[in-house]
Amino acid sequence: MTKNLRVTGALCAGALLLTATTASAAAAGPPAADPVDECSLTSATITATARIEPGLTQLFTAYGNTGEGWTGADSTYSVPLRDGTTAWIFSDTFLGPVEADGGRPLSTPFLNNSIVLQDGGNLTTITGGTAEHPESLVGPGPDTDWHWFGAGHRTRTGDLQVGVLGYARFGEGPWDWAWAGNSLATVDSTTWDVVAIDPLPSAAGIQWASWYQQIGGHVYVYGVEDLGAEKYLHVAKVLGGGLTDLKRWRYWDGQGWSREETASARVLDDVANEYSVTPYRDGYLLVTQDTSVPFSAEIHAYVACSPQGPFVHATKLYDMPEVGPSGTYGNPNIIGYNAHEHPELREDDTLLLTYNVNSVDPTELYDDVSIYRPRFVEVSLDVDPS
Repeated sequence: MTKNLRVTGALCAGALLLTATTASAAAAGPPAADPVDECSLTSATITATARIEPGLTQLFTAYGNTGEGWTGADSTYSVPLRDGTTAWIFSDTFLGPVEADGGRPLSTPFLNNSIVLQDGGNLTTITGGTAEHPESLVGPGPDTDWHWFGAGHRTRTGDLQVGVLGYARFGEGPWDWAWAGNSLATVDSTTWDVVAIDPLPSAAGIQWASWYQQIGGHVYVYGVEDLGAEKYLHVAKVLGGGLTDLKRWRYWDGQGWSREETASARVLDDVANEYSVTPYRDGYLLVTQDTSVPFSAEIHAYVACSPQGPFVHATKLYDMPEVGPSGTYGNPNIIGYNAHEHPELREDDTLLLTYNVNSVDPTELYDDVSIYRPRFVEVSLDVDPS
């Protein structure tokens, strides 16, 4: 499958340059290929200190305000590519222009997925369609009305693979839509053509796109069972890492790895639809918004000795300051969601997190372009092993 793409870009003069760094082996090096069940991390006391990260915050703000491409979106996954650039993966996306008062015209193009390519201090927007008529990179399908992007990873050949979540309408109401299935888009990272869209397991009601993590020779796939007010983390692993080979998928059933997707066990509740699970010290670190309370502003971390958990000892990392009537917008409609880490930007015990900000009143996204953009946060962890 080939898709012609539109690419627009602008160099954000004056923006602070932030390039991807490789985490130290002590902080982010993967544990043994066959993870153990005991580690010091789960007995440690962890405290967090957080601040707004200035470099990426200024870079994306300046670029979005130019109105020359991407002006706001959600999801905000990142994948470092072989040539040193970073692909920032987004779901619902606004393009320019931006008006002088900081609003958007109602005619602003709105796409369901896009990519922003970062090359040092230069950001470039990648979409489908043409410059005159931009479209989502992955458009509607035979049984879906739109697709949102999930996590991504780089293949051995250097291409970008992105989890794709399909949604379909079943009525005319604003909430008359539901998840319809999982697939995987393979994107040529040189031409930015979508060269393939392959089905992924979808029989168990689990959205397998929350996070992808290479561990040893396998890719661990993290998903969410989204029941609305209740959300549960699930874990699969793909032997050898070839995500499109469905015979290689195994599902954690609570005791071992099953070939049957329907055997997949609920590992943890109160996670968000998007989260991250990354190697950290001698174990694993889960970062997620706390969804035990509707529209919570809290971002939590859990730890585990194995990539399939159990995940224990919730630590609050950050309170999203924009959220709710007492937030920085002073607006009860403002919500935050889907926090996760970007491990390629970790430095020792300092993490780079993002989360998304939105309004339950969509008209407010046209009044103020600053609302619907990712936030970038540095979180420094103090890990006391005693």
